[in-house]
Amino acid sequence: MPINTAIILAAGPGQRIWPYNEVRNKCTTPVGNLPNIRRIANDLVSAGLSQSVVVVGVNPGSVRAALFGGPLQTVYVNQAQPTGTADAAVLGLSQTDAEAVLLIYGDIVTSPATIQRALDCWNQGDHAAVALVERIVLPRHANDWIGGYVEDGLLKSIEGHSTSAPYRLGGLFVFDRRLLPYLVATPDVMVAVPIGGMPAAERELAQALQRFIADGNPIAAIEPIDYLVDMDKPWHILEANHHVLRATTAALHEHTIHPSARIHDGAEIQGFVELGHGSKIGNRVVLGGNTIIGAQTQVINGAILKGSVLIGHECRISDYCLIEDNTVIGNRCIVGHGAEMSGVQFDGSYLWHYCEIYGIVGQAVDIGAATVCGTLRFDDGPTPHRVRGRRELPESGSNATYFGDFSRTGVNVITQPGAKIGAYACVGAGIVVYEDVPSRTLRLLKQETIDRPWGPERYGW
Repeated sequence: MPINTAIILAAGPGQRIWPYNEVRNKCTTPVGNLPNIRRIANDLVSAGLSQSVVVVGVNPGSVRAALFGGPLQTVYVNQAQPTGTADAAVLGLSQTDAEAVLLIYGDIVTSPATIQRALDCWNQGDHAAVALVERIVLPRHANDWIGGYVEDGLLKSIEGHSTSAPYRLGGLFVFDRRLLPYLVATPDVMVAVPIGGMPAAERELAQALQRFIADGNPIAAIEPIDYLVDMDKPWHILEANHHVLRATTAALHEHTIHPSARIHDGAEIQGFVELGHGSKIGNRVVLGGNTIIGAQTQVINGAILKGSVLIGHECRISDYCLIEDNTVIGNRCIVGHGAEMSGVQFDGSYLWHYCEIYGIVGQAVDIGAATVCGTLRFDDGPTPHRVRGRRELPESGSNATYFGDFSRTGVNVITQPGAKIGAYACVGAGIVVYEDVPSRTLRLLKQETIDRPWGPERYGW
């Protein structure tokens, strides 16, 4: 039964990815300079699908904007309350007559080849469903995920936040309407959990699948090709962008220069370059690896790009700035005199001069001169984070700084490793940020001064 229709779940509040959930649905978080849900839509079309049902809820406008003018014929349905992924799946199925669908969570970042593998498994096999799973390897732990047990290529059982499951569910499934009664009858909490598991009051798709399995319906388990990221927390944005950047730049095997683009003879270029319409690589610029540069972007006057870098449209990268390997810079960004950037910049963010940034710079963020991100603790270890009260120790990106959308810093701000600055927040000049700054907060430095008489008489006049 060929698959022509996808259901994309993009309704949840995404609170764990703060501070990047306040002005957008997290499914529209930029990955490789595309909203992730738009990236998914493009990959679905490449796999042969033409229709989609998108379940929206929190910040639906960002989802519609991301998919506007996209390649899929799209129908939207609203999940008024965050009652869970099983309810969202039922809503999606109610908007299509398709007998079988591919369902994908909108915050999943994986390769196009993974999507194709799921479809191939469905088309070539005799399964009631297909589920994407990933083996859990240290330093990851089973209790961070909805886990699964796999045997002979089949998903044998599911357990929420298990202590021992060797696999986790990957947020991509293929099934037909045989699953619908199980989705409708999903209980209000997940019951397939270990003792003391404390499941949230949500109707979880995984619980419907577990009951489906228990009734003798075989579910094929496939593993991802190349990478799989569930963008659930801020550091996952760095991880997702890293994978997509690597895959995209590795695909360059020759220079692709638009006829209107220009490269100065004084530029030093290592690797291959894709250079968009009207863009320029200027004198004394150094490109240290495969580089993709969008349209109307200026990389000029001694800018240094180390390793693989992706830069969007209408940017200015200039004046001996330094862009580290594995960095993604959005559209309409500025990285100016002496600025250093490592990580991800969202659209419209500015690093004017003399700053050292490692982490994520949100949309339209203004980084003040000499803002510096501390990246190394005195114990040389990773920084623990608190996410909705739970202690988290990220496997990567723990010591990055996370600047929320539309935030600003004054001159000489220093952020300690792992600091987060909320959306619409301002951090005043000279402040050392030791703790997270809540969204919509102005944090100013209160200093004490001493005035004493002074003048020529102090010098013997």
